[in-house]
Amino acid sequence: MINIRSFRDVLRLFFIFKREVKITVLVTFIIIVLGAFLLPNRFESTALLLVKPGRDTSTLPIEIADRQAVVIPSAMRDPIIDEERILTGRPIVRMVAEKYLDDLSRQPQPTGPMATIKNALKATVQGLVDIGRGFLQMLGLVEKQTPVERLADQLSKNFSVTHAPGSSVMEVSFTWNDPKVAQQVVKSWIDQYEQERTSTMGRKSLYGFYETEAAATQARILDYQRQIEKILNQLGAVSIDERLSDIARNLNNLKGEHLNTTRAVASTQSGLETIQAQLDSMKKEISIGRQISINPDRQDLAQRINAKLIERQEMTRTFKETAPPVKALDAAIANLQALLNKEKAVVQRSENLAPNPVFTRLQNSFADQQASLSRLKTQAAQQKVQLEKLEQDRREALALEPELSRLQRELAAAEKSFALYSDSTEKARIDRELDKSRISNIAVIEQATLNPNRVFPKSLLMLFLALPISLAVGLLALYFFYLLDQRIHDGDHIEERFGVKVWTSLQDLSDNQPQRRSAFTASMYRLYGVLPLEQVAERGLSIGLTSARRGEGVSFVIEHLRQLLQERGHQVRVEGTGPAAPGEILLLNASGFFSNQEAFVILRQADLICLIVEAEKTTVPILQTALNTLNTAFKRVDGIIINRRRFDIPEKVLNFLARIRGKA
Repeated sequence: MINIRSFRDVLRLFFIFKREVKITVLVTFIIIVLGAFLLPNRFESTALLLVKPGRDTSTLPIEIADRQAVVIPSAMRDPIIDEERILTGRPIVRMVAEKYLDDLSRQPQPTGPMATIKNALKATVQGLVDIGRGFLQMLGLVEKQTPVERLADQLSKNFSVTHAPGSSVMEVSFTWNDPKVAQQVVKSWIDQYEQERTSTMGRKSLYGFYETEAAATQARILDYQRQIEKILNQLGAVSIDERLSDIARNLNNLKGEHLNTTRAVASTQSGLETIQAQLDSMKKEISIGRQISINPDRQDLAQRINAKLIERQEMTRTFKETAPPVKALDAAIANLQALLNKEKAVVQRSENLAPNPVFTRLQNSFADQQASLSRLKTQAAQQKVQLEKLEQDRREALALEPELSRLQRELAAAEKSFALYSDSTEKARIDRELDKSRISNIAVIEQATLNPNRVFPKSLLMLFLALPISLAVGLLALYFFYLLDQRIHDGDHIEERFGVKVWTSLQDLSDNQPQRRSAFTASMYRLYGVLPLEQVAERGLSIGLTSARRGEGVSFVIEHLRQLLQERGHQVRVEGTGPAAPGEILLLNASGFFSNQEAFVILRQADLICLIVEAEKTTVPILQTALNTLNTAFKRVDGIIINRRRFDIPEKVLNFLARIRGKA
């Protein structure tokens, strides 16, 4: 628990964990050096394969390329990834492993003392590994594997194939403990890949398939054509569309004519009714000559009326208008006037009659209209019969149209398929010949290389970087030690974390250096300044000094505090019980309260309770437990004293830093 605020604190942290950091740096250095000399050598063999464009790597196979409207392929697909998956597939790895074991079994065993020793050691190690693997298999922790499967796993881990984005070159790399073996494995791997790829993508049966399908499609085309011809013969047309179009056109025209005929019939009937009405209202004969004279009866009545008027005129001379004779005369005049009005002015004396020519003409027109009406009705009936015949033909054509359309669609699809099969048959024949000759779009542009320079370990580089890497690991270990360290080194953050004030930190006096003695005295005076000495004169002061464990310096602190108080003229008592008398300071020793139950009895008499903590020995959990215990017992802890605090940085290092700072 150190607060790092400057480079000096970092140095202090280093000297605190100096032993651990040295061990870490030394162990890391030894491991790197031993690894540079003892790690197994690894050699790399590489090869380059060029994937040329072709149908095997095209994003559109034959079936899709012929029907691009059916499938829309992704333009982002990288065909090289498929080749890499095939190259690193488990079947190829297994075949390479089997060939490697077969070649290894046929190789002669090396002779000589060193080779014998190496073979014996290798056989011993292999036997121990087999025993351990058998034991783990018996426990069910690992699965049982054949030597070929184990070798295939090992080969897979050491084999890699990559390609740069946008490049068509596959970079093959394989690492092994022998450069010649690595080269042979890469050669065998590429050969197995080409064989497996040819056998997997071979189209041996594709030519026969396309040829058979072309013949079957041709037979279907002939069958469809015969069925279509039969239906068209039944309709009596060369095309169902033309037949329906012709029927529709004739039907529309005939319906228009029938409508016109119907309107003509209706108009003719209306004209006949009008002519009949005119004939009924017209006379058959007309007068061509008449003799007319004045009506004598009317003239006679007029004369008599005139005579009556004269007589009335003469009578009014004698009688009044209201006299009976006058009224009687007026009545006679009115009667004569009524008779006069009934009589015609003129009378016909003779008349010559003749047939009415308009009536005769209307009769002729009526006869013509009747004949026209009969003709129109006959025409409308014939048109209706023709309409029914056309409707029947249309229904028959519509009934056959779905079957004919289906046959035509099937015929069109079969013709298209026949064309595709014909084109694909030639492509399949070419592919079959290419497969027979083992010609593919994979070209080996760089054969498996023999590289005697090892790729691992880089011993010279490891030896060169051993010291810097060891120091870096040591610094990293120092950081982890700092994070894991729970010891209390000074009083930083104690008050913030536990809520108890740190009265002072007392330096360690074991080295008897003057600087440490002066710092210790200053810390004691700081403790002296914290004490509430103003109450000593009135009621005294009892200070209980305690610690969680024995040996943390309670007696040491009491002794030096007693000397300081006595030098300052105070009366101090360190033994006995009871409360402090006025003017007296009582220092109570209650060390090791975890193992000393009397410590709690002693602390009950104290006005102040101070917990003494030994630096670099007491940890944060112990301090937390101690404070919780005292707070449970007394509900307070007045202060904490850090005892035996060490600065940890050697004096010569501080002097060296001071000289450098002075020169700067």
